[in-house]
Formats: sequence, structure tokens, C-alpha cells
Amino acid sequence: MKVGVLFPGQGSQFVGMADPWLEHPAGREVLERASAVLGWDVAERSRDPEALRHTEVVQPAIFACDLAAFAVLSSEGVETHAAAGHSLGEYAALVAAGAVDLEPGLATLAARAEAMGHAARANPGAMTAVVGLSREEVLEVCEIAGRGDTLAVANENGPRQTVLSGSVTAIERAEELARSRGGRAMRLRVAGAFHSPLMEPALGPVREAISRVDFREPRFHLVPNVNGKPTSHPVALRDLLSRHLVSPVRWDSSVKAMAEHGVTWFVEAGPGDVLAKLARRTIEGGNIRAVGNPEQAKAVADEIRRASDGA
Repeated sequence: MKVGVLFPGQGSQFVGMADPWLEHPAGREVLERASAVLGWDVAERSRDPEALRHTEVVQPAIFACDLAAFAVLSSEGVETHAAAGHSLGEYAALVAAGAVDLEPGLATLAARAEAMGHAARANPGAMTAVVGLSREEVLEVCEIAGRGDTLAVANENGPRQTVLSGSVTAIERAEELARSRGGRAMRLRVAGAFHSPLMEPALGPVREAISRVDFREPRFHLVPNVNGKPTSHPVALRDLLSRHLVSPVRWDSSVKAMAEHGVTWFVEAGPGDVLAKLARRTIEGGNIRAVGNPEQAKAVADEIRRASDGA
């Protein structure tokens, strides 16, 4: 029996998301370490709805909550065999696996968030999730709606959910076209056109920050967003992370790869349950849980323990 941990990214945030982890020693330690690196209190900022509107705050805050959840799961005895993180969640996965230390990993993510915030203000854009259309149909929508403008596939979340990213006018055209073809379009709670060419101004600073980080062989396999294939090679992890910002998040492929690697339990660690819902649409017969507080972490750990004892 193998456990795969899924780390959520931007869009999963909610007011007060860090508070439950303060009630557990392992979670509190992570939040305190993250706050010391950032120079501001993660839990306090996470209670401020206005602060959570800013990329520079929300990305490090989600990262800290993801790792607080992982620390509590680990303290409850959950052994991880593979992990993947959605967009910024990949940074949390790298730290959870020991491929990157928390402090430099968070410092790099903070540099990423700042660069993305600047790029978003310089090149305003938006993201929308298209649901109910096949990937081929969404690609056609993208091609038609994006003519003469910036529009790209940002996230391949599932068989019938694809996220588009680009200029606001292109996103509006794509949403209208998708609806006319029987799909649904839901605007995401993000501050820019992430994983699209509009993020290219952020690429230089992010790559420079990544170049200063020491990568090691992880304790378990990681599945990078860029190619959706498990790896444990530090050079590959660094290279793929350097291309991460303007490449699509191949999430559907990542989850399938974890299942092919033998993962039968998928545990989302961090705010919300978006990744758990996506996994249920991708994996048939898997045990899929979301952990957003210490009580849920203990309950999932107990479930896994019972299942292991009965195997």
C-alpha cells in the first residue's frame, strides 16, 4: 500500500486557513519557521481577506499551510511514497520530500510570488476553468478565442476540466465560446494570467532564485508539473522547476502517474479539497482524502493504519 500526498496551490486559500495548524505542535512549528523567513506572521495575514488578494502573500501562506498539514500527517505516522504539488504546491512537495530545505525553498517561492505579482500588474490577465468539454474541444476554443491575443492552456486538471490563462479580453471570449459549446466556465480567484506567456517577465528572477538553491535526492518520488512523470533526480527537479512558470500544469497526467507508480491512497494536504475532487474524477477505486486540520489528519492516519494492518 502506497500513499501519495497532493499539495494545493493558489486558488485554494480561504480566510483563517492557517489557524487550525496552530493547535498542533508540528503544524505550529512549520508556521513559525515560515513566518521567521518571511518576516511576517503567516497565521495573522491569513486572517486578512484583503491580504489574501495579493500574490505576494497568498503563495507563501498556502506553502506554509501545505507543509504544516504534511508535518502533522507525518507526526501521526503517515508514510509518504510519492508527492505532487499543483503549481506553487510543487515547492511544498520539494520541501516535504527533503529535496529542498524549508528556508531556501520558501525564500525562492517568495521571490517567485513577488516576480509574478510584478508581472501580473505589468501584464494584466485572468484565468478560467472550462468544465464539461474535452481537452481537444478546449484547445479549439483556445485557438479561436486567442487569435491576435494572449491565451494558453495553463492547467490540464482532468479529462473534462482545463484551465485557460491569458489577457482579460481573450479569457472573456473563451468563456463565451465555451458556454456556447455546452461547457461551463468559472473564473479563478487569482491575480494574474499564471502559466501563460504573460508571466515571462517573471521568468528571469525566478530562475535566478532557483539557481541559488541546493537540490538533493528526495526521500520519495516527486511528479513535476511540467512533464507529469515521477522522478527523484535533483538535476531534473531543478530544470523542470525552472520551466514551471510558463508551462502548463499537467495535473491529470501527474495523478495518473502516481497511480501507475502504485499509489492507492491520495491525501490532499493543505487548504481546501480541490485536488481531492479532481483525483476522484481521474482515479477509479482509489482512496482519496483531504486534510485541512489536525483532526482530519489524525482520522486519515488512523484509516491508513487500519487498512495497512488489514492488508
